[in-house]
Amino acid sequence: MQTILLKNASIINEGAHFTGSVLIKDELIEKIYISDPSEKDCNNADIVIDCSDLWLFPGIIDDQVHFREPGNTHKGNIESESIAAVLGGVTSFMDMPNNNPPSTTLEILEKKYQIAAESSFANYSFYLGATNSNIEELIKADNKNICGVKVFMGSSTGNMLVDDETALIDIFSKVGMLIATHCEDENIIRKNLETARAKYGENIPFSMHSSIRSREACIKSTEKALSLATKYNSRLHILHLSTAEEIELINRAKEINDKISCETCVHYLTFNNQDYKEYGSKIKCNPSIKGESDRVSIIDAVERGVIDVVATDHAPHTLEEKKSSYLNSPSGLPLVQHSLQVMIELHKEGNFPIAVIPERMCHAPARIFSIEKRGFIREGYFADIVIVDPNKEDNITTKRPAYRCGWSPFEGKSFASSIVHTFVNGAHVVKDGKITGIKNSKRLNFKYE
Repeated sequence: MQTILLKNASIINEGAHFTGSVLIKDELIEKIYISDPSEKDCNNADIVIDCSDLWLFPGIIDDQVHFREPGNTHKGNIESESIAAVLGGVTSFMDMPNNNPPSTTLEILEKKYQIAAESSFANYSFYLGATNSNIEELIKADNKNICGVKVFMGSSTGNMLVDDETALIDIFSKVGMLIATHCEDENIIRKNLETARAKYGENIPFSMHSSIRSREACIKSTEKALSLATKYNSRLHILHLSTAEEIELINRAKEINDKISCETCVHYLTFNNQDYKEYGSKIKCNPSIKGESDRVSIIDAVERGVIDVVATDHAPHTLEEKKSSYLNSPSGLPLVQHSLQVMIELHKEGNFPIAVIPERMCHAPARIFSIEKRGFIREGYFADIVIVDPNKEDNITTKRPAYRCGWSPFEGKSFASSIVHTFVNGAHVVKDGKITGIKNSKRLNFKYE
C-alpha cells in the first residue's frame, strides 16, 4: 500500500481553516495532523508533497451533470467529461438520465454504470429517470447504489417530461429514495413562446430566453413539487434554483418537511439576463438565467444555507449546435472544470467566507445524498482531495478546456486560482494541473436511513 503525505496545507473543512497535513494510505485518509507531522511520519511516507501556501479541500461532489453517454458522445462522454471534472477538482459526479436511450429502466441504467466502471476518472452515480408510466421500475430501485430518481417537471433536453398528475402523485407518495426535480411549468413556457413567436417570428433574440422560460414558470412548478413533498413527506431535492421567489418558498417548506433540500448552479451565481447580449446562446440553459436581483439573492441564500448545494448542471453541446438560431440552439453549457474556481472567485470578491465552498460543494451533497465516506476530510474516509493554489492565475483552461465540445463560457477570463492536484480514492489523478492517466474511480454508495 502506498502512503502519500500532503504536508503543511491550508486545510478548509467543516467550518475550520487551519494549517495541517494529511496522510493518505492506499485509498483512505489515514491521519490528519493539526501540528507538524513527526520526522518519522515524513520518512515513512512513500511520497511527500509540500503544500505550503496551498489550499486543501475535500473533493468536490457535483450532483448534476450531463456527460452525454450514451447517445450524444460527439458532445462529450463519460471519459472526456470526467477528465475535465478531476482537472477542476470534482472527484464525484451524479449524471442525469436524459440520454439516448434514456435511463428509465434499471437494465439501461446498469449499462451506464458498466461504461463508467471502465472509463471514468471520477467517482460516479446515475439517476434513474422518471416517466409518466415507469413507477414500478422506480419502486424496484435500490437506494444504496443509485443516487436518486430524476423528475423533469418541465421539458428540457431529451423529452422526458412528467406531466401526468397521477404519475406525479405515485412518484412522490411511493418512491422512498431522493427525488430530484427540474421545476418549470410547461404550459406557461408554451404560452410565452407563442407570444415571442408572434412578435419575432423565427428570429427570436436570445435575450428573450428569460422571458420565455420565465420566473413564473419556475415558481409555479416549484410550488407544485413542494406541495407534493410536504403532503407525502418525500425526500425532495429541487435542482438549479434561478429565482429569488423560489428561495423563500423552499425556506418555508423546509420548516414542514426537513427532508426537502435544494441546489443552484455556478452560472446562476455568475451571469444575469443582461449577459445574453454578450454571450447569446452560450448561456442559454434551462431554467434560464434571470435578473441581477435574482443573482444577488441566490448568492445570499448560498451563504445563509437556504440553498444547500452548489453544482454545475454541466451540459456540453458543440459550438456548431450552439450557433444555431434561438429555436434550434440547444440549452446547456459546459462548467464542471471551472466550478471550484468560480466559487473561489466569488469568495475573493467578498460574497461569502471560504468555509462556504466545501459546505455547499462537498459536505452538503454528502449529507443530503447520504454518500458513504466522502465529502469530508476525515480519518477513515476515502481520500478524495483537491489542492488549489489560491494565488496562481489561470487563463489557460478557459481557452483550452478539457471538454470534448472544446469551449467554455469563461473564454477570455482569467481565474485568480489554479487547481494543482486532485486525488480520487488516494490515487494522484491530477498532478501539477495535468491529468496523470491514472483511473481509480468507484461507484458511489449511499446509506439512507
